[in-house]
Amino acid sequence: MVLWCYPSLFGGKEDLGMIIRTEYISQEFVLPAYSEIPGVGLFLEQVSKYINEYLSPLGEPELTGSMISNYVKKGIIDNPVKKQYGREQIAYLIFIAIAKTVLSLEDINTMIELQRTHTDVETAYGYFREKFMEILEAVFEARTIDVLPGESQIRTLSQNIMITAAHKIFLDMTFDGMKEVRPADEVESS
Repeated sequence: MVLWCYPSLFGGKEDLGMIIRTEYISQEFVLPAYSEIPGVGLFLEQVSKYINEYLSPLGEPELTGSMISNYVKKGIIDNPVKKQYGREQIAYLIFIAIAKTVLSLEDINTMIELQRTHTDVETAYGYFREKFMEILEAVFEARTIDVLPGESQIRTLSQNIMITAAHKIFLDMTFDGMKEVRPADEVESS
């Protein structure tokens, strides 16, 4: 399903690259399962590269080594062991990389602290992974997203973070696509 195309805005031109990218996000984007995240420690730059490879289709800013070090310094994730980051830390960093587009680090830290009091990392990441991909697909296909009543506060907060992040990703891609399609003379006269 093609989600958007604005031929009337740009003199009948369609942005095929944006259409393909949108279809990829809605149908093929996949975060790694918890068991697929490397169990052996990865060094800082390896972690950054690993996460950025998964998240690059979303078009969001890359996660850098200095950002990761900052999250450690602020106590958001645990210190690396012998300069290596494990599966739990990488799972948290994937969540952080997505959540940081819509939340402050203070709010991200609050969410992680809440999660730690309610469930283990593997369960929380599994829920996040499944729901985020479901929500992202729904946003890109213009389907309704239900936040189920009776969910715990942490699940309701998590779902709303994911919904907000998915909408931000969609809007960023849409506006970026519109800028690419708009003829140069229209941009200069604006």
